[in-house]
Amino acid sequence: MMLWSLRGHHLLPGSRQTLLRWVRYQSAGTIEYKPIKKLMVANRGEISIRVMRACTELGIRSVAVYSEQDTMHMHRLKADESYLIGKGLPPVEAYLNIPEIIRVAKHNDVDAIHPGYGFLSERADFAQACVDAGIRFVGPAPDVVRRMGDKVAARRAAIEAGVRVVPGTDQPVTSTEEAVRFCQKHGLPVIFKAAYGGGGRGMRVVRNMEDVEENFQRATSEAKAAFGNGAMFIERFIENPRHIEVQVMGDKAGNVVHLYERDCSVQRRHQKVVEIAPAPNLDPEVRDQMTADAVKLCRHVGYENAGTVEFLLDSKGQYYFIEVNARLQVEHTVTEEITGIDLVQSQIRVAEGLTLEELGMTQEKVRPDGCAIQCRLTTEDPARGFQPDTGRIEVFRSGEGMGIRLDGASAFAGAIISPYYDSLLVKVIAYAGDVQAAANKMNRALREFRIRGVKTNIPFLLNVLENQKFLSGTIDTNFIDENPQLFQFQPSRNRAQKLLNYLGQVLVNGPSTPLATGLQPAVVTVKPPDVDELAVSANHAIVTEPPAGWKQVLDKEGPEGFARAVRQHPGLLLMDTTYRDAHQSLLATRVRSHDLLKVSPFVSRRLSSLYALENWGGATFDVAMRFLHECPWERLADMRRLVPNVPFQMLLRGANGVGYTSYPDNVVHEFCKLSVEAGMDIFRVFDSLNYLPNLLLGVEAVGNAGGVVEASICYSGDISDPSRTKYTLPYYMQLADDLVRAGTHVLCIKDMAGLLKPQAATMLIGALRDKYPELPIHVHTHDTAGAGVASMLRCAEAGADVVDVAVDSMSGMTSQPSMGAVVASVQRTPLDTGIPLSTVSDYSAFWEQTRTLYAPFECTTTMRSGNADVYLNEIPGGQYTNLQFQAFSLGLGDKFEKVKQAYREANMLLGDVIKVTPSSKTVGDLAQFMVQNNLSGQDVLDRAEDLSFPKSVIEFMQGYLGEPYGGFPQPLRNKVLMGLSPVEGRPGANMKPMDFDAVREQLEERFSDLSKFDIMSYAMYPDVATEFFQFREKYGPVDKLDTRIFLVGPRVAEEFEVTIERGKTLHIKTLAMAADLTRSGEREVFFELNGQLRSVLIRDTEAAKEIEVHPKADPGDKRSVGSPMNGTILDVRVKPGDAVTKGQPLVVLSAMKMEMVVQAPANGVVKTVEVDGGVKVTADDLLVTLE
Repeated sequence: MMLWSLRGHHLLPGSRQTLLRWVRYQSAGTIEYKPIKKLMVANRGEISIRVMRACTELGIRSVAVYSEQDTMHMHRLKADESYLIGKGLPPVEAYLNIPEIIRVAKHNDVDAIHPGYGFLSERADFAQACVDAGIRFVGPAPDVVRRMGDKVAARRAAIEAGVRVVPGTDQPVTSTEEAVRFCQKHGLPVIFKAAYGGGGRGMRVVRNMEDVEENFQRATSEAKAAFGNGAMFIERFIENPRHIEVQVMGDKAGNVVHLYERDCSVQRRHQKVVEIAPAPNLDPEVRDQMTADAVKLCRHVGYENAGTVEFLLDSKGQYYFIEVNARLQVEHTVTEEITGIDLVQSQIRVAEGLTLEELGMTQEKVRPDGCAIQCRLTTEDPARGFQPDTGRIEVFRSGEGMGIRLDGASAFAGAIISPYYDSLLVKVIAYAGDVQAAANKMNRALREFRIRGVKTNIPFLLNVLENQKFLSGTIDTNFIDENPQLFQFQPSRNRAQKLLNYLGQVLVNGPSTPLATGLQPAVVTVKPPDVDELAVSANHAIVTEPPAGWKQVLDKEGPEGFARAVRQHPGLLLMDTTYRDAHQSLLATRVRSHDLLKVSPFVSRRLSSLYALENWGGATFDVAMRFLHECPWERLADMRRLVPNVPFQMLLRGANGVGYTSYPDNVVHEFCKLSVEAGMDIFRVFDSLNYLPNLLLGVEAVGNAGGVVEASICYSGDISDPSRTKYTLPYYMQLADDLVRAGTHVLCIKDMAGLLKPQAATMLIGALRDKYPELPIHVHTHDTAGAGVASMLRCAEAGADVVDVAVDSMSGMTSQPSMGAVVASVQRTPLDTGIPLSTVSDYSAFWEQTRTLYAPFECTTTMRSGNADVYLNEIPGGQYTNLQFQAFSLGLGDKFEKVKQAYREANMLLGDVIKVTPSSKTVGDLAQFMVQNNLSGQDVLDRAEDLSFPKSVIEFMQGYLGEPYGGFPQPLRNKVLMGLSPVEGRPGANMKPMDFDAVREQLEERFSDLSKFDIMSYAMYPDVATEFFQFREKYGPVDKLDTRIFLVGPRVAEEFEVTIERGKTLHIKTLAMAADLTRSGEREVFFELNGQLRSVLIRDTEAAKEIEVHPKADPGDKRSVGSPMNGTILDVRVKPGDAVTKGQPLVVLSAMKMEMVVQAPANGVVKTVEVDGGVKVTADDLLVTLE
């Protein structure tokens, strides 16, 4: 009569005793059968729940014990009963408190105790305490636990049983001196192992004599913390072995069977990461011998219950016994999968008194089938040496499906991962017909996981599963160390949770982009003008191509052919500045890619005849990163994708690139090359002083990159006024000659302040056209005085081919002249643009609404109209707006007229310079300096040697911007410099070329997934780019948020969508924000994301000021040494004033039962020590500063 089938067909709980009596009656057995009614699990976490599930299936009542730190842990809630132990004790010691565990068990009528694995599972004194208390210990008898738990005694037993062993110590080693003597006698390498525990705790490999003492101390300290005894076992270390273990099960009648083997060779820090059953490519003869030896050893010692006999298998096929784990193993699951035997239930049944035969578990009936792989999914960061990570799990979604088993405990959203215990989060087991199929299932399941809030080892596990050596089964215990490619990860983008963190940050602490005024963005949804419904999809993906435009001419004919075609074009061509200079002038450069891309499909289809879109470079480059938190290169690439037919134009500040200083020549050349690659076409090359050497470098760099060179002459003064004798028509004509000789494709007049009056326009453009009849001429101006349209019409009539305009609702004042006005003015004339006025109107309507989203930056808050006084102060358009904002923000709003007057004086003090960024900034800084300090121009001249001038003024006088036309003003220059050495000639000419590889290497120490474009952003703006990279890694793609929500955050109960990429849209609803702070000064903000509750904890920077918080290490300063993980300080090895060398131990800390030595990152002297022994720290807390 078959009572149990082998694969999980168990008896109903109510029928167990009746049938067992029948079995006993029929058999000659004399073993007492005592059913277990209530079982305690003296453990925590995953294994505790695993045992409880077995109890439930067997009709046994389960009891949990828990530490104070585990009050909210799932194993306490899963049990039928749960009791607190170790109140007031450290977290691990609570689970090692044998007297209290026994007391709780006795007091609550517990029949049996299952020790799980770790903690007390291999403590013979615990097994004995259970027996003495009349409680069954679910495991081997105490004397067997003692014998097998002592690695020296186990080794002796193996020798007695005729099983081959590795040379090692005969007794546990407790002192450093003994360890040193063994190593000196037997040679290296050796391995230290905890004599009374396993799991890799207290295990160290030593290859150099000078490391013996330190490693022994660390190993024994770790073992004592984990197992209560720091004694060590030392043995010779076998290089490159496979780690094979045999699962055994014994009963009280002396029967022992094996359940085949597992390969556990994928290890790090001697802890198993991936386990496979059965072991791939294992010689059947070796398997038979190894399993026979395992059974022989267990019979020799009278082994009862579940256990594991572990072997090392060398490359020659020789295997060596290393130890017996007299307990259930973490990886028991894979054996269960291939044999169909529930090992935990079998353990309990053997403890009740059943024999293996009664369980149907005779050797001939145990057969492996298929392949199972287990991955230990841990909260560790493999990119940082598997350092444990702690914190709150913000998001948890598991991978499931056919052939996948999950064994976990703390894997749920909201779970707190503490630094006190093992980092195991969940065990994932895949079962299939062979290794490849099981690996495929595991790979799929791991990719389905979504875990946010803590780092995990999933990226590493995926690399293992895709490694061909692993899949072929040809691995050993050095597999991880010998395959560094396993640590090349594609980082998880975690975009949704990062965006929630950003929204929470804005809701708790206010805008991340400082708002210039008290106005709020309008609550409005702006829809772009209608285009062909088949032209683009909802997320701006092109479906049908727009009509051909000047971009196609450029691509076909090249820059020279493009220039010829422009010159031959009969009508007036327009360049639209709405994408850059217009909003720089009117809205503080704050218009985001989100809104530019929204209208781009309309522009590509309805304004395809535009000469170009001015959409990049200048101030937009650094502002994109600094204030809008978006990548300028991605903006350019996205616009190119949506506008493939209209050329793009950018501002290039000659040798200054898109920065405010000089750069090595190779930086400018590489910048231009990358710009063309990303989608740029026309480069308006200018210099803020019209300094020819700087201009020529830009012309050369653009030409080499394959772009259209539009060399620019910055206009100042008034050539129509005979009394203005510095910047005359001959001056501009000579500069034009130089630029034409340099090979410019298009000549540009850049009137950055709107000083080009209609009469002067006729004179200048007429003269240029007469001298260069074949050269395209392009004119740029600002409408500050209100004469912009008139001037541009005069330019067109005088022979200009292209003029700059902005769409009507973004034109006028400090912006460009009105597109609609120019279009209407030349209709039905030889200069007709061919653009319908209705198209301009539709385009303008979009921007009129969109402009309300940027109300906090609206120039009309302080500037109600244009002002002809620009002809006196000559302030460039964009700067005019910014200066006004700055004056108001500095409390000088009522003195803005004085600022403008001071600007005029400052200009003359500096020698009446060409004023465009960055030279205009120098003039503006000096002007505001004068107003703030109540200085006149004469005061500056008289007191120059005693004044602390702005940095920009000093650098200008040194020559870092180049040489102004007419030279530097003397004696003011000498007074300002006060002995500082001036720069002779072009500032960048003698600069050392930038080593881009070195820059990348430096940045990749801190940031992941950097592109060559990111490296260039850093080359241009190191500090700004660094802050942007930090922001991007922390908050994700904030550029995908609607503008109002980006600026000021959503309203409570507001629902909105965010499309993060094609086909992926997040639906978010803001629910609430907690009124109370946490103890660390955080507020919890609640959202609904795609229908699921999410919350984020945000530190309230204002409310938390009174809360004392440990200082954090500066990630950008190597001499600021931070904690690599959450944990407890065990030992501080240095004090202030100590000289240290690179690699010298500074601090020893412990987390999750693992000890780590924090070493000095460089040579230096200890300046401060911020921690003491016993102090708890969190990741990145400052430990030591060096100098």
